[in-house]
Amino acid sequence: MPLGFPSLSHGTIAFGFFNIDTDLLLLDHYFIFADHFCSNVARLAREGDQEASEETWDVYAIENRSEIGDLMGAIHSIRFSGFIGEVYRRFPFPQNQSEFKQKPEGYRNRGLIAEIIGRYGVEVRISIKAARTPSTVQIGEFLFSAGVFQELVQYVWLGGYPRWRDGIRPDYVLDMKQAVEESRSWLFSDIGNKLL
Repeated sequence: MPLGFPSLSHGTIAFGFFNIDTDLLLLDHYFIFADHFCSNVARLAREGDQEASEETWDVYAIENRSEIGDLMGAIHSIRFSGFIGEVYRRFPFPQNQSEFKQKPEGYRNRGLIAEIIGRYGVEVRISIKAARTPSTVQIGEFLFSAGVFQELVQYVWLGGYPRWRDGIRPDYVLDMKQAVEESRSWLFSDIGNKLL
């Protein structure tokens, strides 16, 4: 379930997994597969302690917000609109609440999810900029404090809400954790306390 995170540029922004059967993350109107998010974060962590860094990430963007869909309507099986609705038609919310756990094998549905999102959005490259002063990270048009960016990393580590099923994380999440914990970058200072 996506959660709200405070941005410095656009108020509260939704970020997170939106369906337990896929490893796709949403960030407002951007969508990125979790393994790409994790490898991009790990690459940032391995850059060393630089004052500023900039790179690009490949994401999907759905510019027409009505095409994103209605998450709560899809969860409750009352409205299957847009991209999210189509995903929930294929992978409905579990009947048993105890089964509401993020599946570490969600990557297995990647081909189908990529096909679906290709009907609603386009692949784009967005700029990621990290700056020690004033301690911010910009992801596309969204500006976050470094602390909130760490919270996004923590969210993926935990498997969001409702957490990874049985506490089992995909290898790409474990690789990200190792990279950020070993990082010499100011961006990841003290993050180890958030990845327990």
